[in-house]
Amino acid sequence: MITKENYNDLYAFLMVTREGSFTKAAGKLGVSQSALSHAIRGLEERLGMLLLTRTTRSVSPTEAGERLRQTISASFDHIDNELSLLSKLRDTPAGTVRINASSHAIRQILLPKLQQLTQRYPDINIELTANSGMVDIVAERFDAGVRFGSRVAEGMIAVRIGNDVKMAVVATPDYFAKHGLPQSPQELTQHACIGFRLTTHGGIYAWEFEKDGLEIKIKINGQWVFNESYHSVDAVRLGLAIAYIPEDMVEDDLRRGDLIKVLDEYSIQFSGYHLYYPHRRQQSPALRLVIDTLRLTDSAM
Repeated sequence: MITKENYNDLYAFLMVTREGSFTKAAGKLGVSQSALSHAIRGLEERLGMLLLTRTTRSVSPTEAGERLRQTISASFDHIDNELSLLSKLRDTPAGTVRINASSHAIRQILLPKLQQLTQRYPDINIELTANSGMVDIVAERFDAGVRFGSRVAEGMIAVRIGNDVKMAVVATPDYFAKHGLPQSPQELTQHACIGFRLTTHGGIYAWEFEKDGLEIKIKINGQWVFNESYHSVDAVRLGLAIAYIPEDMVEDDLRRGDLIKVLDEYSIQFSGYHLYYPHRRQQSPALRLVIDTLRLTDSAM
């Protein structure tokens, strides 16, 4: 008689390989690290082979473990997808929709638009993860992601959810009074500027400008570097340096005169935010409602 394997232990093994850590996997599963380690050891003993290579810094699958991971990963993903689609049988859409987006997109678009959706459909849960880098939403098990522009990877669908975003070079009046107003992007190299570290590639963003069809990239200098635009806003309000940020983040500051905008004729405009998600024949009702709620209509552009 063949004994069926414990699916909970298989799923626990899958989570460890995906997280690359017993600690992180235990947190995701809501169990203690010792209980998770015990479950994995039991699985290895029953199968009679080592599935994971453990070091003080990381956990990685052995050759047998990688083969098992590939086998069960697609199966569990299929089960999760089918379970989410079962909500179609309910009168009221339900389930969790996980979206990866920048803090700027979350504050300016997702929160304002989706709050009404959750009030109308209390069985729909929205999980928003702030991340400014490029994320493989399929591998990270997100339902959708948000990024500037409509160019997405093959197999993805992009839906416009926001208007174009104008960038602005700003600083406090005191800063410009002390250091002078830059008359061209090239003069920014003589100023203290706030850097933005790109999450995906790890480099510092070179400020992009354009005038009369000529593209200009400036490698800025400064003591301060952030990987989150709202921290750059905090720093520029303190008068620490010049920042290059989405103008809608500092509209009130500019209106009050707390910040001054320069080089406006050079500042670029990014194509608006787009929601992107895997192309599937079927979408969960909850995700479909989110897409329809966020979709930017022609009248709103």
